[in-house]
Amino acid sequence: MPTSSSISEFLLLALADTRQLQLLHFWLLLGIYLAALLGNGLISTAVACDHRLHTPMYFFLLNLALLDLGCISTTLPKAMANALWGTRAISYTGCAAQVFFFVFFLSAEYCLLTMMSYDRYVAICKPLHYGTLLGSRACATMAAAAWGNGILNSLLHTASTFSLPLCQGNAVDQFFCEIPQILKSSSSPALVVTSGSLVLSYLVP
Repeated sequence: MPTSSSISEFLLLALADTRQLQLLHFWLLLGIYLAALLGNGLISTAVACDHRLHTPMYFFLLNLALLDLGCISTTLPKAMANALWGTRAISYTGCAAQVFFFVFFLSAEYCLLTMMSYDRYVAICKPLHYGTLLGSRACATMAAAAWGNGILNSLLHTASTFSLPLCQGNAVDQFFCEIPQILKSSSSPALVVTSGSLVLSYLVP
């Protein structure tokens, strides 16, 4: 059986078996990707260029749009390339990079949504203290904390996932590299440990 040291690539889930359906999936994914690029790009441009939108709420919305762009750009381009060329393979390094960036953007987005809910709480429940509690420095610190949390989470999970012995093949039952699917190729004791760290990271924002 192959181990993690002997695996040079992973095989992603094929979205379709026939060439026509593969091309259809490519065009559908391309449409979704372009729509995401357009929507988030317009939000980012509007917030950056309009001085009336330089408020905490729109500052966080700008960060959220950038994280959304990063998250979708981590998974869809490779899925589109595989659908277009009729392949399933992704290199070991490419899979590790995909896991790292996907967890990074997802963790940072999770924290940022928490901060956006706090922003709305202060605006509704403590309007007189809004400028004090959510000044420019506080907003920048909160956004930096969200991005920093994403980096720490992604380092933790990528290192722990790819340090495990992968002894049950290299097939990933998903169209992108996802930690739970990769863990299926590992042994059960290591799986318990890594799954525990995964749950712990999402319980502690």
